[in-house]
Amino acid sequence: MDNGTECAEKDYLLLLSSCLCRYRRYFDGPQVMQITMRHHWLLVGACGWVLLILVFANKFINFNARTTDDYGEKTEMQSLTQPVVKTIKSLPAPKSDRRAPKSSNLSSVGPSMANPTEWNTVETRRRELLSAVCKNDSLKNLTHTSINKFVLDRIFVCDKHKILFCQTPKVGNTQWKKVLIVLNGEFSTVEEIPENLVHDHEKNGLPRLSSLTEKEITKRLATYFKFFIVRDPFERLISAFKDKFVKNPRFEPWYKHDIAPAIIRKYRKSHRDNDDNQATTGLRFEDFIRYLGDEPGRLRMDRQFGEHVIHWVTYAELCAPCDITYSVVGHHETLERDAPYILKAAGIERLVSYPTIPPGITRYNRTKVERYFSGISKRDVRRLYGRYQGDFSLFGYPSPDFLLN
Repeated sequence: MDNGTECAEKDYLLLLSSCLCRYRRYFDGPQVMQITMRHHWLLVGACGWVLLILVFANKFINFNARTTDDYGEKTEMQSLTQPVVKTIKSLPAPKSDRRAPKSSNLSSVGPSMANPTEWNTVETRRRELLSAVCKNDSLKNLTHTSINKFVLDRIFVCDKHKILFCQTPKVGNTQWKKVLIVLNGEFSTVEEIPENLVHDHEKNGLPRLSSLTEKEITKRLATYFKFFIVRDPFERLISAFKDKFVKNPRFEPWYKHDIAPAIIRKYRKSHRDNDDNQATTGLRFEDFIRYLGDEPGRLRMDRQFGEHVIHWVTYAELCAPCDITYSVVGHHETLERDAPYILKAAGIERLVSYPTIPPGITRYNRTKVERYFSGISKRDVRRLYGRYQGDFSLFGYPSPDFLLN
C-alpha cells in the first residue's frame, strides 16, 4: 500500500471517530432522554456512508493515476484501433484492408495464454516474408544496406548471454535497453533503472557492435541471438515527429533549434512570408513529410543532421535485415506476445521480465494516422510511401491505400 493511500485511510478513520464521539456526547449528556434511538442510528449511518464514498473515490483516483502510458504516449481512441496480427496471418495478401479486420485467436490473449507453437509459426512466416522480399530485385534499392558503421552503431551487445539487439527508435526501444542492462548485472529489475541512464550510452554499460574488431563482429553476427522490433512505418513517423519536434521530453534542443528551422526554410511553401513567425509556429507535420519524401534534398540535409536522423530513417537503413540474418523480428503492435516469445527464444525468460504493457497501448491506430495525414497532399503521401515501401513490404504491413487513393 502506498503512502498516499495510508494517509487517506487515516483521515477517514479520524472522520469516523469524530462522528462517533459526537454520537457518544448525545448519549452521555443530559439530553439523552430527548433524542430518539432513530436519530442516533441515522447519524452513525451517515458517517458510514461518507466513509464508503471517500474510500471508493480514493481507489478510483489511484486507479486512474496508474494507467499512464509507459511508452511516452497516451492511448488514443483505443476502441477504434486494431492489431497487426491479422496482417501477419495473411502474408500472401499484404494489401488487405485494415478497416474491417477479422478476429484472431492470438489478438485476444495475453502473453501467458498465447500458444508458443502457434506464435512460433507467426515468427516463421515473418522471416519467410522477409527473405522473399529481400530477393525481390525491384525493391532492392529500398531493402538492402551494407553492414557499415552506421548499422553497427545501432546494434547493442550482451556478451554474457550472447544477444545482439538492433535499435529502431520510436518502437519501444527504451524498454529493451533496460532488459539488456539488467542482463549485464547492473540492476536486478527493469523498474530500478533511472530513465536518464538508459539513454546515456557512456554510462549504461551497453557496448555497441561497432566498438569491436572486425573478427569479433563477424563471430557475433554468425553465432549470437539477434533481434529487433518494427512498427507500422507511418505511425512510427508520427511518433518521431511528436517526440522530437512537439514534446521533446528529454530536452534535445537541436531538433527544434537546428533541424526544424532547416526543414522549414527548404520545405514550407509560405516560409518567405512568415520568417518572423517561424520560431513560434515551429515545424509542421506537412513540412516534415515533404522533407522525408524529397529523396535528393533529404540526403543532402541528412548529412548535415548526422545521427539525429535515426528516429525516422528506414528499418532497412538501421538494421540491414536483408544482409544480417536475424533470429526474431518482433512487431510493436503484437508486443504482448512478442516480448515473452523473444525472452524465451533468447533463453533469458527466467532472468528478466519485460515491463508491463498497458492494454491496447501498442495497437495500430488508424484514426490517428488519418488525422495527421488529413492535410497532406496525395503527391506528398505517394512520395513518402515511395521511400518507405521497402519497410511496408519487408515486414508485412499493408500499403496505406486509404491515404494513397
